[in-house]
Amino acid sequence: MVDQLKKALLAGLGSAAYTYEKASKIIDEMVEKGKLTIDEGKELSEELKNDIISKSEKLKPVTKKDIVDILKDANFATKDEILDIKNRLSKLEEKLK
Repeated sequence: MVDQLKKALLAGLGSAAYTYEKASKIIDEMVEKGKLTIDEGKELSEELKNDIISKSEKLKPVTKKDIVDILKDANFATKDEILDIKNRLSKLEEKLK
């Protein structure tokens, strides 16, 4: 489960980087076509970069405790609960035999 959360976080970071890259290409194309001046393109690119940096600084790292709390809130069964259910099921199966 932790690996899945890591993958989700990395995917989010990857999509942010991809978005910045695509936006930069669009800005460059607009400068080439003359729809933006070079200075406007640089300014827009800087604003975009600063916006991404400020938003990423607001994100706090996810701790193991955060993950455990999220999983508890999701009401997943713990390993101990599953083991208890398996033991009870085995006992019931033995009684039925």
